[in-house]
Formats: sequence, structure tokens, C-alpha cells
Amino acid sequence: MDLYYNQVKAKLKRKEQVSAAWLHMASNVSAEIMANAGFDAVVIDVEHSPVDYQTILSMCQAVKGTGTVPFARAPWNDLIALKRISDCGVMGISVPYVNTRKEAEEAVARCKYPVQGVRGIAGSPRAAGYGMNLGQYLNRANEENLVMIAIETVEGIKNLPEIMKVEGLDGIFIGPMDLSASMGMTGQIGSPEVQAKIKEIEDIVIPSEKFLATVANDAQQAKTLYDKGYNMLVMMSDAIDLAKAAQRTVNTFKEYINAKMN
Repeated sequence: MDLYYNQVKAKLKRKEQVSAAWLHMASNVSAEIMANAGFDAVVIDVEHSPVDYQTILSMCQAVKGTGTVPFARAPWNDLIALKRISDCGVMGISVPYVNTRKEAEEAVARCKYPVQGVRGIAGSPRAAGYGMNLGQYLNRANEENLVMIAIETVEGIKNLPEIMKVEGLDGIFIGPMDLSASMGMTGQIGSPEVQAKIKEIEDIVIPSEKFLATVANDAQQAKTLYDKGYNMLVMMSDAIDLAKAAQRTVNTFKEYINAKMN
């Protein structure tokens, strides 16, 4: 078996730039397409999509051998969910809605085997090669698998200096939509008030040893954020970008038909 190694985590530890795409469609086909396109990582969305554990596994299989690393956004900071997602073979997990140092410590512990954590250990899952890669995986998973947590509330920002002290926490993901909602300004991500809160996070994380991640509307916005010091940007979605392309095509057709009728 090849050495179990997470090249995306290695890049992020060096504070380099990483490209990523959401997988919202619960589809191994779209996972394969995104991976073949060349993204550094794809993020299986287990929080806001209909994906189940079997689907996570098939999506990880779909990206194998492409050079793209499979990550997942967990549905919650839950021991069982984090264990089962990890066993499917993802190499990084984003834990949503973390607000305190204690919650961040729990997230890290639930993603790591003892003695560093409390993740249940077994040789049978896909992650461990169905029993054929025990030494490589079980001995290296704690070091190679990435753990980031999402800061997406005012409370989380207030507690961020303490959260940053958590050992084994690799990075911070900013969730701008939930942050705006926690401020009573749902969807107003570009407002000065929300941007000021985002800057508070940036000022703490960017100079640190931990990486900073968030979403970007497109590759152009990603360039701006990379220049600010972000390290990982999720700049595309299989579902949202397909919807945009479909809508553009239909609108162009309707404009054509209306022009002919008039």
C-alpha cells in the first residue's frame, strides 16, 4: 500500500493556497467531474445536502486516483457522524457551528483515535482499506486527516482567541451566511457590519499557524481573498453552478424567442 499522505493538509500547513469545490448533489458522478477538473479538494456537504454514508463512500471512490483529496462538511459536532464520515475515507472534516473552546476540543477529539482522541477504531471500513491497510491508516490518520471548525456566530468570534489554542485543530472556516444570520442580518454578507466581524476573524487567524478558509462566489473573488491571506477557498458548487448555467441558457433562449415574436 502507498504511504497514507494528505497533500492538501501539507499545503495548508505551509500556508499555501488550495482550491476546493462543494459537492451538494449527493452524486458520485459530479464528484468525479469536479475531481477530474483538477480541484485540490472536494468538500462533500453532509450538512446541507441529502447525502448519506453510503453516498459519501461512493463519492470518495469516484475521486480516487485523480489527485483530488476528499473532504466533508459534517452535519454537526457529533461523535457518531464524525466517526462514520471518517470511516468512509475522507481526509478532512469541517465541523459546523463551533462556538467555544470546549466544542472545538470535542470536535478534534471525535476526529482522532486514542490517545489523542475518542474516535472508535476498526480495521474493516474503507478508510483502513477493508483491513488491508491497517498499519498505514491507523498509524497515520491522526497526523494526516485534517480538522477544521466553522466560526459562524458572534459568540464564536468572541471565543476565537481561546479556540485558536486547541491542539490538533488545523484551520478555521468562516461561514458568512450563518454569521450574518446570527447578527440579525440574514444574507447581508457584504454589509459593513458583517464584513467588520469577518475582519475580526481574519486578523486573528491569518497571522497564526492555522489556515483560514471560506467560500468564494467564483474564481475572481477567490483571487481577492487569496491575496488577503486566505488559504483554502470553496469557489464552486456542483449544484449551484449547474443551476446558474441552466438558468443562463434558458434566459438566452427566452430572449431569442421574445425577439422573434416582437
